[in-house]
Amino acid sequence: MWILIIVGGGIVVGLLGPFSLQQFGNFHWMITSGIKGSIAIILVIIWILILSKLKNRIFKKSILS
Repeated sequence: MWILIIVGGGIVVGLLGPFSLQQFGNFHWMITSGIKGSIAIILVIIWILILSKLKNRIFKKSILS
């Protein structure tokens, strides 16, 4: 489970780290940060749902065994 969490963090850093917008003038850093934050929150929610389903599947297998 911890390996999946670390891999998910690496994916977020790898995808969102190099992302930038330059066409908005002096406020590009604020817009880029807002977009990165929103995408990161969405990805965290999706990752939590995936890990929760995986956990439930593992526990169901151990109960049936």
